[in-house]
Amino acid sequence: MTIRVLLADDQALLRSAFRVLVDSESDMEVVGEASDGAEAVALTRERAADVVLMDIRMPGTDGLAATRLISADPSLAHVRVVILTTFEVDDYVVQALRAGASGFLGKGSEPEELLSAIRLAAGGEALLSPTATKGLIARFLAQGDLGDDGRTPARGERLDALTSREREVLVQVAGGHSNDEIAERLEVSPLTVKTHVNRAMAKLGARDRAQLVVIAYESGLVRPRMD
Repeated sequence: MTIRVLLADDQALLRSAFRVLVDSESDMEVVGEASDGAEAVALTRERAADVVLMDIRMPGTDGLAATRLISADPSLAHVRVVILTTFEVDDYVVQALRAGASGFLGKGSEPEELLSAIRLAAGGEALLSPTATKGLIARFLAQGDLGDDGRTPARGERLDALTSREREVLVQVAGGHSNDEIAERLEVSPLTVKTHVNRAMAKLGARDRAQLVVIAYESGLVRPRMD
């Protein structure tokens, strides 16, 4: 199946470069380009995009607002948003994850990283690399609206619905581990891990693995590392 990619960036030169790269792959194609968030949302619907590469800062409707609009639209539940950033330490980036983005990608990434990110996002995976991404999430969630025990009350209560094994798997997901890695760590099959991940997502109302990571930090199940 061909992955339908939408490019949202106010810099035409960058969009052109991304288009050439994406269109060179046999399993993906660029279905549209947007120079601001409002146009990105409209084209996502119109062109039936699967993955949106979204610049976080654009004139008018910015990438954060556009991500929220896409994530809140039930008809676009299958769409995955990948935020393009320079990895600035910015609370705005974490808000994008909370708004429903599947992760980050640095604008200076290697071509293969960009293509891999698109494939991962289309497959429902979280973009937790480079390692700087996890560090960024941890630092800002540590400064979020947490209770005295380090938990966001609403998120913490939702974890009560998880089984002990699902919590254990969630901790591993928050560590950025793949299903195969988790299976090896917990000495179970990858299929079993996938089942636990899917059940946790359903119980917690998470769109994808990236949202599971945010919930794991916000709930206090995983404590941020500041190193």
